[in-house]
Amino acid sequence: MVRQSEGTLGSPVGLHRVLEPSGDQITLPQSAGRLDASSRIWPDEVRIDIETLNLDAASYRQLAGVHRTRDDQIDGAAMRTAVLDIVATRGKMQNPVTGSGGMLIGTVAEVGPQSPLGLRAGDHVATLVSLSLTPLQITDGLARWDGLGERVPAAGHAILFGRSIAAVLPVDLDPELALMVMDVCGAPALVARLVREYVARGAAPSVLVLGGAGKSGSMSLAAAQDAGAGRRVAVVPHAGEAAMLEGLGLADHVVIADARSPLGLSGAVQAAGGPADITVVCVDVPGCEQPAILSTAQGGTVIFFSMATNFAAAALGAEGLAADVRMLVGNGYVPGHAEYALKVLRENVAVRGLFEGRLESKQTRSL
Repeated sequence: MVRQSEGTLGSPVGLHRVLEPSGDQITLPQSAGRLDASSRIWPDEVRIDIETLNLDAASYRQLAGVHRTRDDQIDGAAMRTAVLDIVATRGKMQNPVTGSGGMLIGTVAEVGPQSPLGLRAGDHVATLVSLSLTPLQITDGLARWDGLGERVPAAGHAILFGRSIAAVLPVDLDPELALMVMDVCGAPALVARLVREYVARGAAPSVLVLGGAGKSGSMSLAAAQDAGAGRRVAVVPHAGEAAMLEGLGLADHVVIADARSPLGLSGAVQAAGGPADITVVCVDVPGCEQPAILSTAQGGTVIFFSMATNFAAAALGAEGLAADVRMLVGNGYVPGHAEYALKVLRENVAVRGLFEGRLESKQTRSL
């Protein structure tokens, strides 16, 4: 590995930051056991002073399920310790159970002279790559985080590589609102792309969204509508979330069903018009793979955006059900995804209302 002092570029995908494993066993940063999160940057890197971490839903749910008080409440102090231990041990925020991380917002502190990212010192940005592969150091002990939500106020720094992605936050939106949107911006962009493929062939595909009241779910419904989808069905787990969506126009049908129940979900979907051409899985619990496949029409497509997805269960489940479906992993990146998600937020009053309601709820809980 070339030494930083020689002034040459680091690996654009961050191999030079991988500490474990090393030598012939070296891996990419996402699958590495430990990263070098030191603050000195290579010529093609960017250092960001962090402001807020946003843990992904699957990771936070797993940690919150483990760290409980005697009366079964989330133990905020234990949550802080757990996240600090992960970052100190691994040099990144990657939940060792779920393998996932999240994203962050912060201010660009230093830009290497050969960075291709187009950022400047002082830019207020959101990273669009996972914390599971981003070198990270925390310096404030997460003293401002109560452990009771995915949003984590923090001080420290993060490093972006030559092939990382970041977006300058728009000045017309609350930074926290923009972070919520960018955290799920891959979902609406991919859904819109698939719907447009159908539309280009003269069809208006039906779209089923599991977790339709959530961030990625509501954005996916709006994107499907924007791209020209036909019937849109939102699946939610209880009446409270159904009430959030009813009357907003994001879905033609809002059904209450357990997305982990093959019979329960397929029955609810059948009552709402039958299996969908495109099924989007946005729930952050395991066990939704086969019900989603069963609720998708032959020749249709299932998009798995949840980090709780068991891909072996999905593949074997499709085989066992004799389901001729295309299955896609929502990898979080589509060219122009951040800009498209922000466009959807600005133009769709219903989605903006849902997101602003979530933000207001989070801010109220933090008081």
